[in-house]
Amino acid sequence: MELRQLAYAVAVADEGGFGRAADRLGIVQSAVSQQVMRLERELGVILFDRSTRRVRPTAAGERLLPEARAVLAAADRTRRVAAEIAAGAEGVLRLGAVHGPGDRLYDVLSALSDLAPQLRVRLTRAAPPERLAQVRSGTLDAAFVRGPAAVPGLELLPLWSDPLYAALPAGHPAAALDPLRPADLRDLPLRLAPRARNPPFHDLITAAWQAADLGTPVTGPPFTTLRETLTEIADDAPSWTVLYRVSGLPPVPRIAYRPLAGLTVTTSLAVRSGPPPPALRRLLEAVHRSSAPTKRSPATRTGR
Repeated sequence: MELRQLAYAVAVADEGGFGRAADRLGIVQSAVSQQVMRLERELGVILFDRSTRRVRPTAAGERLLPEARAVLAAADRTRRVAAEIAAGAEGVLRLGAVHGPGDRLYDVLSALSDLAPQLRVRLTRAAPPERLAQVRSGTLDAAFVRGPAAVPGLELLPLWSDPLYAALPAGHPAAALDPLRPADLRDLPLRLAPRARNPPFHDLITAAWQAADLGTPVTGPPFTTLRETLTEIADDAPSWTVLYRVSGLPPVPRIAYRPLAGLTVTTSLAVRSGPPPPALRRLLEAVHRSSAPTKRSPATRTGR
């Protein structure tokens, strides 16, 4: 059966005749009669008693017409929802999230909720390579990533940049400097997680040292967890680690945080090539509308 056949049958029932139904629908009466008869043949029942001047539903018609109205109402709802999805105002947006997203991502999601209250966001947290692979496969619509300037097979849309900070012993001479430059840390061992966990972040630091003609940073013990690493920096042989901003880091005794001059890490949205779908356009609008907090704790874990 076709939706128009159901619509014609409902119009006949509402108007009490084929002629009046045709006038309401703006078509000829014969078209209404033919489509209703085709529907009756397909269903195997007679829907209308045509023996009187005013056409009335049969017993079968009285039972089936409410179902026809429900089908038409469901079709209308489907069209409305499809239109909202096409406009980016409804549906599901599947996003890969960075570890320790901080205030800024929450600001973006709050702005997106204001722009499109019916748009549901489903966040997935995974290592950067897995997030990017899921965007390529279509499992995710997009993914937030920090650091890379290019990703094979995907387009990166820069969203915001955060300054980088050094965490070092408060009693170290370099802690008296603000900001710090790579030369100020040249002899202090650097604690980073293995490069495989976040190659762009490693490469950013290495490039800064090479640009300052310092070769590569002196390697210290590996970064483990944020709390453990900061505790070891405070208590063990002098070393340092590099951080970017998120919220919620408690102060650590004997640790100083100093900005690294000219060094920032960029957070981008990794998407498949081509015009972004409406839901992603809403997300990008939310990024522009959200305001970045001006005061946040200058730290997060590295290499994630």
